[in-house]
Amino acid sequence: MMERIYLDHAAATPLDRRVLEAMMPYLTNQYGNPSSLHYFGQQARAAVQQARQQLAHCLGVASGDVVFTSGGTEADNLAIRGYLRANYPQGGHLITSAVEHQAVLNTFRALEREGYALTILPVDCDGRVSPETLRQAIRPDTVLISIMYANNETGTIQPVQELGAIARERGIAFHVDAVQAFGYLPVHPIEDGVDLLTVCSHKIYGPKGIGALYIRKGLQLASEAYGGPQEHRLRAGTENVAGIVGFGMAAALLEKERPERIQKVRIVKDLVYHGLIEGNDLLHLNGNLSQSLPNIIDFSVDGMESPVLLIALDRQGIAVSAGSACEAGAVEPSHVLMAMGVGEKWLRSSIRMSFGPENTTEEIYTVIQAIQDITRSLRKGERL
Repeated sequence: MMERIYLDHAAATPLDRRVLEAMMPYLTNQYGNPSSLHYFGQQARAAVQQARQQLAHCLGVASGDVVFTSGGTEADNLAIRGYLRANYPQGGHLITSAVEHQAVLNTFRALEREGYALTILPVDCDGRVSPETLRQAIRPDTVLISIMYANNETGTIQPVQELGAIARERGIAFHVDAVQAFGYLPVHPIEDGVDLLTVCSHKIYGPKGIGALYIRKGLQLASEAYGGPQEHRLRAGTENVAGIVGFGMAAALLEKERPERIQKVRIVKDLVYHGLIEGNDLLHLNGNLSQSLPNIIDFSVDGMESPVLLIALDRQGIAVSAGSACEAGAVEPSHVLMAMGVGEKWLRSSIRMSFGPENTTEEIYTVIQAIQDITRSLRKGERL
């Protein structure tokens, strides 16, 4: 049987066995509804509250300021639309960046169609927003700024504290999507000057289908759904108890193990860069190695569209992803790379590798050799 190598942790991480063990009682014999007053319900309610405290402690915030959602996309929507519905339902000026996740970009574009004014900030060649660019974009009617903590394709880290300081001095709410950053950066919204912050579970070895939104105390949001009073009346419906418990345990483990995880992924990322990309004119690094997350590297391969390389690697048991999406049979360039000004020859050939602490140097040597062999064969016109 083929041994497989997984290098797509930015899409989803495997479920930590310790997280699964914490979840199992709430998938089997502890099945009460947290809203019920009897013993079974109160067991579930206590588990939800413990998980909320675990996540809040990891973020350095009060547990009462954390709301659980179904994932990062819902949390982004609740933050953006919930804040505007509660505070500026008649419109206003919004600011975001050109490299945001579609959960943010598409939400803002929908709001623009509804009558809000929108400014999409450019980024430099490394994918970073300049604080001065943000400062110049602010208008008297600016009501919300949303800039991600770190990019999901290139791993580029934004100057969040500087951006947050600008928003704070102008009295503008600041939302940050920290879904990718949370696993490998010490994300602390209060210290960073962040009013609304999105995180999710399946990027930190927790289950899929559960995320969370930090809401600064005193900030008013409106719910997008009508129903019961769950999650501070911001998310009606019975809680996903097992998922919440898993997220809480994943956050608790992350808080203890983050330094060790960072050290391990940095080793394999550096190996990819120095062993494959550095000094190779046929490969182009997208982003800046020193200003990116330690677990993500994105590069392009000259003369080769990314789906071809992805499929060839998958046949050898190696899972990576592309910085482009396939729509209606056509490969569309990544909006992130386009915003960074990546040259035309590199746009359609990007590859993202994202690592986890379980990846070994032996695996990386295998991957490097596979990429070298595949690119050599394709350039000779050989069939894979």
